[in-house]
Amino acid sequence: MSDVTTTPPISTPLTAADRCDRCGAAARVRADLPAGGLLLFCRHHFTEHEARLVDLGATVSMPSEELV
Repeated sequence: MSDVTTTPPISTPLTAADRCDRCGAAARVRADLPAGGLLLFCRHHFTEHEARLVDLGATVSMPSEELV
């Protein structure tokens, strides 16, 4: 990962019911937008949109096992 700041989950942890907003796969990353709003991504789509999330100042959280 590059310049994204990762934090522990802000609210409840992601569950198997949480799905990627782009493709419906299992969500692995939560992005809280500073203007409000929440986006969930699989790893593939997080990587694809990571630079834009940094530009927007999103707070990104993911399980610690995803940080490797």
